[in-house]
Amino acid sequence: MLRFSANLGLLFTDSPFPERFGRAAAAGFRAVEYMFPYDHDVAELSAALRTNGLRQDLFNLPAGDFAAGERGLAVDPRRRDEFAAGVERALATADRLGCRKLNCLVGRRLDGLGWETQYACLVENLRGAAERVASAGITLLVELLNPVETPGFFLDSIAVVGRLLDDVAMPNLKFQFDAYHVQRTQGELVPTFRALADRIGHVQIADAPERHEPGTGEINYRYVLAQIEAAGYDGCVGLEYRPSGPTEESLGWIEAYGYHLGGQVGDPPRKEPQA
Repeated sequence: MLRFSANLGLLFTDSPFPERFGRAAAAGFRAVEYMFPYDHDVAELSAALRTNGLRQDLFNLPAGDFAAGERGLAVDPRRRDEFAAGVERALATADRLGCRKLNCLVGRRLDGLGWETQYACLVENLRGAAERVASAGITLLVELLNPVETPGFFLDSIAVVGRLLDDVAMPNLKFQFDAYHVQRTQGELVPTFRALADRIGHVQIADAPERHEPGTGEINYRYVLAQIEAAGYDGCVGLEYRPSGPTEESLGWIEAYGYHLGGQVGDPPRKEPQA
């Protein structure tokens, strides 16, 4: 049975961020994720997890100036030290929050720098990062962002994803399969998932093209989720959508599709966040 995590960056946004943990737990979630913890007090985040019986499933490495349009540092040879420092910061934060998955937004293509030069930098940075976090039992993820909303993002095709995983060749480097981004990039969700199933470390979903909850757009999520489950995926499915109404009212599709929230047999052991 699939398990679901609440993305607190997009769900429950009518409440201040600290209050979203309690609302997620009250809705039945056992796991949460969001992009960045770095602007928050880590002790307060840890307390929110403990108080509400939640597990931190995922967050991102530092990605530069996100508000200014940066989407990661890993492809920029001039910022290797900054990238490495971000890995250390994420690793320390993950330890405090009991998190065992870190996602790397790799960055945009840079003017005046050849694609292969950027790619070589990316491979080197990811190999070093994967080696660094492996001792903590952490899976490092990379994801594709669609070119409609993030033009120029370096990791912009499944072919490049496959090449990258091959060239880095680290067992704890996996692909974050965001069905929304894959759909808006190329479609073919189920064949793509099947082809990469043993290399997928996390799944996120939203319907396309408006990025609302399943059942509001063009993706047949009843079928897609059944095929993801049939392929043997046993991690959380992150709900990274913008609800079309109040978040709690947007969750009805879960039961309608035959799933449920809450603890289930097979939930991974929970590493307690630190005080």
